[in-house]
Amino acid sequence: MAQVNIRIDDSLKAQGDELFKALGLSFSSAVSVFVAQAVRVRGLPFEVTTENDPFYSEENMRVLRKSIKAANEGNVTEHELIEA
Repeated sequence: MAQVNIRIDDSLKAQGDELFKALGLSFSSAVSVFVAQAVRVRGLPFEVTTENDPFYSEENMRVLRKSIKAANEGNVTEHELIEA
């Protein structure tokens, strides 16, 4: 079994420990799962992007501008707020 040493921010490590514990994993097991998945897909097992937040993507901004324009023109439909 190989031993790997990594450096990680203390706060991020603590948050990871908490999450992985809730999932029934150790930090080490979670890293092993990540590496196994990366090997399986032959890349990172998630999208890497320079987009900070998809909410602010140009496509979403276009939809929001259109919705705001419709609302300002009175083209809206009222709905009851139903809590689940």
